[in-house]
Amino acid sequence: MKLIATALLKAQKEMGTAKKDAKNPFFNKNYADLNSIREACMPHLNNNGIVVLQPTAFIDGKNFIKTILLHESGESIEALTEIIYSKINDAQSQGSGITYARRYGLQSLVNVGAEDDDGNKASNPTPTTPQVEKAWLNKDSEQFAKAKKWLQGDGTIDKIKAKYRLSKEVETLLTTL
Repeated sequence: MKLIATALLKAQKEMGTAKKDAKNPFFNKNYADLNSIREACMPHLNNNGIVVLQPTAFIDGKNFIKTILLHESGESIEALTEIIYSKINDAQSQGSGITYARRYGLQSLVNVGAEDDDGNKASNPTPTTPQVEKAWLNKDSEQFAKAKKWLQGDGTIDKIKAKYRLSKEVETLLTTL
């Protein structure tokens, strides 16, 4: 692990933070997508003799992305990130889950920073304020159409539930084609 550790140290000294240049229209937030994470780290890793591999792996009944940093010496470091997706037997949902796992797996393994609104809220909680009850998401609303479209991309039903109250009917309509 001596050569890859030295190369990774050099690469990390050269890396900057990933740009939050992707937009989540459902929550009106910007985030660093997979390409931003790759742009922040890949040239520096490659210049220091490290290649990144991200194959899928099936372990104990679960799907993972295995992020591997492979040094030209043959030494490697790897980590697993579980692939989470909201719709079974839906290629688009699974593809989004794979992309999400690749992004967070790579970002975590090479320690690339990117501003994360959710993370900032978790680590810097606001003073206690009264809880505002979430609005119901209605199936004939503009918000429903946006939520449906967002789920067809990288969105998750849990994020929608965090923002809205859902009836069983609306949840079923959102999660089926």
